[in-house]
Amino acid sequence: MKNTATITALMLAVALTATGCKKADDNPNMGPAQEAGAAVDNAAANAAQETKEAAQNVENATENAAARVDAAADRAGENIERAAEKTGENVREAGAEVKQESKEAAAEVKAASDKVGDKTGAALERAGEKLQEKR
Repeated sequence: MKNTATITALMLAVALTATGCKKADDNPNMGPAQEAGAAVDNAAANAAQETKEAAQNVENATENAAARVDAAADRAGENIERAAEKTGENVREAGAEVKQESKEAAAEVKAASDKVGDKTGAALERAGEKLQEKR
């Protein structure tokens, strides 16, 4: 607004200086006041056009920024989805590994238990045989 007023005042001063107090050479029907009024009208029209162009530039910049923000949000969402999928896969793989290791550990415990049972049974049999021999 301040720039527009300054431009208008400057244009008016230039128009008044240029026209002086004589009739225009190109239009003998127009006096200095009419020329000054025309210059003010032209300055106002130019200022209005510049304001419209500046507003359009701001609107275009805003739309571009909004599009970039939307694109960045989309990319971030996709990255989050990929990370969640990968995390889910890793959890499933880890669960499968734990399950497999648990089965293997249970089998080892069973095998060790069987060995202990066999050795205990053999020791009991020998102890029983010795008791019967003593009788």
